[in-house]
Amino acid sequence: MTVHAQTSKADELIRRLDEAVSAPDDATRCRNVKRVLIEVVSSGEQFIPAPYLEPAPDRYARRLLHRDPGGRYTALVLVWDKGQGTPLHDHAGMWCCECVYRGRIRVTSFSVHGGDPEKDIVQFSKETEVMAGIGEAGALIPPFEYHKIENADPTPSVTIHVYGGEMTHCHVFNPVDAGGYRREYRELTYTSDAGARGPLL
Repeated sequence: MTVHAQTSKADELIRRLDEAVSAPDDATRCRNVKRVLIEVVSSGEQFIPAPYLEPAPDRYARRLLHRDPGGRYTALVLVWDKGQGTPLHDHAGMWCCECVYRGRIRVTSFSVHGGDPEKDIVQFSKETEVMAGIGEAGALIPPFEYHKIENADPTPSVTIHVYGGEMTHCHVFNPVDAGGYRREYRELTYTSDAGARGPLL
């Protein structure tokens, strides 16, 4: 494990994720991973070490919890302070499952239309807005990968994210004056334990 925690619940999470991602297709992997996250988080046991739960001052904190030695997945802890969130973004073609560990988050999903999102100014339509609390989980499977996440509480919220690999970049979509959104490449980094700069998203 990457995380410096020896709790049985953290070990259980990684062991079960190893099993969950062995499924032959993304849809089944995501169903399995969601079930694992919901069951482990809903146990009520606090298993993420305190340094991983600290917010960062400028943007949400993004910390690596575990990197699968075979490269099949990574598990991250994201900490959202009051008012922190993401812009509209994709997942660079990578599946992801997300579960709330503390607090509440607002997840707004979008569908894209009216152009090639890799080249053109594109239009988005809001699909769903979900308020998720502790133990609630969701999944993204490309091409349905466009969303934004925001802290819904006045106190920090924490989520666990499991990606189908290591997500080192994504694309954000910035509104333009003439209408629509323009795609922009963004590299993603991890937040240090000292609360230094987090992801450039």
